[in-house]
Amino acid sequence: MKQVDGNSPLKVFGQMLTFFRNRAGLTVDQLGALVYLSPSQLRKVEGGTRAPSDDLVSRCEAIPEMQCRGALRELYDSMVDYLKVGIFPGWFQGWPGKEAAAVRLRSFQLVVLPGLVQTERYARAIISTRVGITADEIDDEVAARIERQAILEREKPPILWIILDESVLRRPVGSKEIMQEALTHLLEMAHRPNIVAQVIPLEAGAHEGLRGPFVIAEFRDAPDVAYQDTPVSGQIIEDVDAIKELARTSEALQRVTLPETQSLRKIEETIRELWT
Repeated sequence: MKQVDGNSPLKVFGQMLTFFRNRAGLTVDQLGALVYLSPSQLRKVEGGTRAPSDDLVSRCEAIPEMQCRGALRELYDSMVDYLKVGIFPGWFQGWPGKEAAAVRLRSFQLVVLPGLVQTERYARAIISTRVGITADEIDDEVAARIERQAILEREKPPILWIILDESVLRRPVGSKEIMQEALTHLLEMAHRPNIVAQVIPLEAGAHEGLRGPFVIAEFRDAPDVAYQDTPVSGQIIEDVDAIKELARTSEALQRVTLPETQSLRKIEETIRELWT
């Protein structure tokens, strides 16, 4: 994560956390043990070079000696959008906000499960493959990916329509146990009324989606926006013609997907195969 200036929200949050820790008479090592964060990671939060997580704030608020009394939570909530920005690469920073504002998300994935339904261990196994990434950066990115999933826990969550190539189910990410956990979580999520998961079977052969994964975000009072991954970055797409082309691709993919009931059965079968 890039360094921040002295007036940045990251720095302000870090200084506030340091104040409460010192007032409680706790060392960085002692507080780190209480909030399940390594001393080096906690020092980065206090120094304003690492974004705090929602979980860290909750754990600090729960320590009586720190006497936060909601102040740390209020500060975090007031600047949460900025705090998360530093975690994401520049080309992705604009997407979480659009994703959170959408009323419907249409996702096609060719290689891995969508980030919104990944488990923590599955996400960690994927992110850890990046050449040169540090342990702290892995922790930050995993936490940020999991926190994005909070939009699915809202009182009125967006509709999430997922189309997966069957190879996503078959690709071993991490260990067999991680895949079992990830697919079981996917199956549970797919039983929610706002989430649909469909599978393109391997026997479908070549299809429109082989050109790459994408997500289309639809809004109540704004034009659709899309996101596409590339091998080295990603791209937010707002061009009307390009989005229409992706929408046509999504419709074409619908024609080769299994019906929802059969898709869920396919996921269940894959989970059972992993147990054998």
